[in-house]
Amino acid sequence: MRQLLVLAALLLACTQAALAAADTTFITPYERSAGKRTATYDEVMSFYKKLKESYTTINMGDMGPSDNGYPLRYVAYTNDGKLEKEEIRAGSKLVILVNNGIHAGEPDGIDASMMLLRDAATGKIKVPDNIVLVVVPAYNIGGMLNRSSHSRANQNGPESYGFRGNARNLDLNRDFIKCDAAETLGLEDLFNKVNPDIFVDNHVSDGADYQHVMTLLETQHNKLGGETGTFMHNTLTPHIYKDMKTRGYDLVPYVNDFNGTPNNGWREFYELPRFASGYAALFQTIAYVPETHMLKPFKDRVLATYALMQSIIKTGSEHAAEIKLARANDRKTVLTQKEFPLDWRCDTTRCDTITFKGYEASYKTSEVSGLPRLYYDRKKPFTKRVPFYNEYVPSRSATAPRAYIIPKAWTPIIICLRANGVRMQRINYDSTMMLTAYHIDNYETSPRPYERHYPHKNIQVTAQRTSIQVTQGDYIIWTNQPARRYLVETLEPTAPDAFFVWNYFDGILQQKEYFSDYVFEDVAAELLKKDPTLKKLLDEERAKDPEFAKSAEAQLYFVYRHSPYYEPGHMRYPIYRLEE
Repeated sequence: MRQLLVLAALLLACTQAALAAADTTFITPYERSAGKRTATYDEVMSFYKKLKESYTTINMGDMGPSDNGYPLRYVAYTNDGKLEKEEIRAGSKLVILVNNGIHAGEPDGIDASMMLLRDAATGKIKVPDNIVLVVVPAYNIGGMLNRSSHSRANQNGPESYGFRGNARNLDLNRDFIKCDAAETLGLEDLFNKVNPDIFVDNHVSDGADYQHVMTLLETQHNKLGGETGTFMHNTLTPHIYKDMKTRGYDLVPYVNDFNGTPNNGWREFYELPRFASGYAALFQTIAYVPETHMLKPFKDRVLATYALMQSIIKTGSEHAAEIKLARANDRKTVLTQKEFPLDWRCDTTRCDTITFKGYEASYKTSEVSGLPRLYYDRKKPFTKRVPFYNEYVPSRSATAPRAYIIPKAWTPIIICLRANGVRMQRINYDSTMMLTAYHIDNYETSPRPYERHYPHKNIQVTAQRTSIQVTQGDYIIWTNQPARRYLVETLEPTAPDAFFVWNYFDGILQQKEYFSDYVFEDVAAELLKKDPTLKKLLDEERAKDPEFAKSAEAQLYFVYRHSPYYEPGHMRYPIYRLEE
């Protein structure tokens, strides 16, 4: 009997030791350091690999390469273990896609997601059966590997962290349309294959000082539009705020004020499609960008991010049927929607009033410059109601054609479209088609680089119906497909984030052929004799522009530009519209 008792005690001790060892396997670097460290890239990948090997509710998949050659991975969780991308998209569950470390110096979501998925897999927390979680654990791998303790000069921890730019020094949260980074193509492919109902992109804020640990940027509801935008703004987001209150967090909208102080309110962030939340709106997906406050301790920020993801899961689950229905209705509407807003402006005549917990701001003499400097006095906290300007109205729109025609030579555009699930059809034979072509009349170009480009703005075009040669292998893209809004906002050249803006078509802006003045003088004279209409145009231009009338060179070029010798491709936008 004594031997049996000893054996039982030994077995119990071994079992307890094994359980303790198993438990420590999934303790994160954040937890081991009492909230002072964020996981390295290798620690993140090792953690999820072991989690997948231990639990059938966890899966890891590939998204393609990153710019530095490391493979991008996603992790999926669902209670029934149906975790392949095709199963996720085809299923009836609410799909929540979480992206972490788009700015690798803002790692709160990386550590919070590790704990969230572990706690879900081990049963510590209950993820509802109608939810699928798809998590990108470490998006900006190059930035994560570029680790230091100084690049975020204003941030309160962790001890060391990654860098904002990726391996090519690109800001991935400005890349959702131009798709310069391999990471972007991978994320957009995943996005369109799983078709998320809610997209969460975890961040840490810069800017003013205030009491709130967590602020929340939601997809601008007017821009998201339709039933989905209304439901998000009026129901889903308020319920998240209410739920977070029960978890001990007073949420406030993202404090979009960098030039002054937010004490008198602020405008909602204007999200172009280059940003995560603006991109999601193109596909009728609700997006949230959590922004923890940079000056709060890292430990508190991670816990707030964990709580917010729990809140989004809980609230999304409770309203899953309504979200799915709203998105389905909006996606059906978009298939036949004719007019699409391209640009928006804030309507400052309307606003909400929100509760803001701030600190009194004042000025004192700088010890550096001797001049007045801004500071926030944490000994003087306040709570007050402030205006929040969150209503936007369209400022410019475009109609959707029946189809776009894209010559096969524009391969970079084709790659972007494919990553976004755009259905394209090859043209099987050479032909001539009557299409609408845009002529680029005027544009301005940034004098300084921005994210590897010199973007264009204030673009003016003239549309003209004309006969276009279409060759075998060119693409016709019918717009009655789920990507219809994405197509209009990227292919219409006057859209603020169009491919044209990002220099994809700069080759057409340079004239390739020219003429010698002394030779073309005789040709031009003959053209004016034979073409009274051209002669009249020249006379009218002389009459209205005295400087033009004094310039022989300008007049000769005017005739050349209106002659058959002028190259038709110069300044002609090479994406054509097939109208109804």
